[in-house]
Amino acid sequence: MASTGSSFHTMSANSRLTIGAHALAWLALAQRRGRPVLTSDEVAASVRTNPVVIRRRLGELHRAGLVDVRRGAGAGWSLARPADRITLLDVYTAVEHDPIFAMHPGEPNPECPVGRGIRPALHAVYGDVEAVLRRRLAGTSIAALLDQIMRTERE
Repeated sequence: MASTGSSFHTMSANSRLTIGAHALAWLALAQRRGRPVLTSDEVAASVRTNPVVIRRRLGELHRAGLVDVRRGAGAGWSLARPADRITLLDVYTAVEHDPIFAMHPGEPNPECPVGRGIRPALHAVYGDVEAVLRRRLAGTSIAALLDQIMRTERE
């Protein structure tokens, strides 16, 4: 994985959490500025991705109760609750469906000492990593994320 400063670029990395957090932060900023509803096209323009991708993420966030959708006149998406009551863990739980790390799909060789012990050893490490990740995400709200974004914007 190549990193440049604080930016991370990986072609195969999962971006669902990032897109979800971006969409919610943009909705929160629009709400602060008096626009409580944005279209998926407006959100997609900020993320610079296809509106279909945004609708997919917003649909997951909607099913998790994080955003509301309005159809018809004035259609669009809005936060379902205050941004300070939506955490990155809420977003992660809504959009991530697979574990961070997975065991290799084939059964290791039980005759090999590493093959016999690799799964239990890694399972413990992966569980610890997941717990740290969840604690960190739970401690960051969309409002706090937006505040950090806006501070960085002013610098």
